[in-house]
Amino acid sequence: MAEDSATTGAAPGAGGLPGPLVGPGWLADRMAGGGPVILDASVGAHREAGRRIPGARRFDIDGALSDHSAPVPHTMPGAGRFTEEVRALGIDEADTVVVYDTAGIYSGARAWWMFRAMGFDRVAVLDGGLPAWEAAGLPVEEAGPHGGERAGDFVARPRAGLLVGSDAVVSALADPATAVLDARSPERFAGTAPEPRPGLRGGHMPGALNLPFGAVQRDGRMLPPEELRGVFEALAGARSRLVVSCGSGVTACVLALGAELAGYREVAVYDGSWSEWGRPSPLPVVTGP
Repeated sequence: MAEDSATTGAAPGAGGLPGPLVGPGWLADRMAGGGPVILDASVGAHREAGRRIPGARRFDIDGALSDHSAPVPHTMPGAGRFTEEVRALGIDEADTVVVYDTAGIYSGARAWWMFRAMGFDRVAVLDGGLPAWEAAGLPVEEAGPHGGERAGDFVARPRAGLLVGSDAVVSALADPATAVLDARSPERFAGTAPEPRPGLRGGHMPGALNLPFGAVQRDGRMLPPEELRGVFEALAGARSRLVVSCGSGVTACVLALGAELAGYREVAVYDGSWSEWGRPSPLPVVTGP
């Protein structure tokens, strides 16, 4: 199959990857004979599509790959737990990994960012996810066991600053060189629509800017790098550092992916996102656009 023209934007990645984003054709051409490890990182209602890319393994963000001792959902597990769960998927230090989800570009980006935050760079997101794969006429199989056949030798090596807490966000909001971007819908950002999780305040962080995660996509695939740069610069201006947030730290990673494709090199994801900030607390909340 001829390779499709997946938009990469960022410099070529490790493990033979063209960057943080690959297209269906690129992946299909490399699946035979020890190609990339493929991970299905679907969440919520998208988890059980009943079909998968052949050989894909489940990267369960709703399950073992979240810290369930935390009071908010989808928070990053510790390095030891992450190492254990990724090894159980049969992933080795030398592997190249491609992550996707059945919604398109949604939670696959969260898995990509988690690997990056744990020091692993040979990872990319499948542009358009399973819908793009199927639209290209590529094969799927019935979903079955999702683990690896043997334990891998992966080791997490956490990087500071890629996932941050509320204290770092408070500092970022006061920093003229940093833009804080919120990936939720305009209605949730403004506080005119109820939050899907009970008990959360409506609105947004004072000084945050709204960039819904769908605004960095077109037809289920990421915008080209030059368009992404324009989208981010329209909000962030000349600010070179970004902190991205959303409802529970998942779609914020779509903005992180878009920012990297656009050429930003200082990006952090607020891990607790609105699930943490919106809880009753002294953290400030404002409403309106």
